[in-house]
Amino acid sequence: MAGIKFEIIETIAVLSESPKGWKKELNVISWNGRDPKYDIRDWDPNHEKMGKGVTLSDEEMQKLREALGKK
Repeated sequence: MAGIKFEIIETIAVLSESPKGWKKELNVISWNGRDPKYDIRDWDPNHEKMGKGVTLSDEEMQKLREALGKK
């Protein structure tokens, strides 16, 4: 993606993989040199192309974990 710089700091989990090799991953990513955030999105096998995703702050991730823990 032109103009967007990212660095995958940590891969926490691969949630699924498509027959074409794209993986839905939970990562910690720094976008455009900013503080890292949690990120869930699809990635091509070389992490060069990405699908739409959701980026969460530490606080948002904690709330998500609490909500999932209630299930």
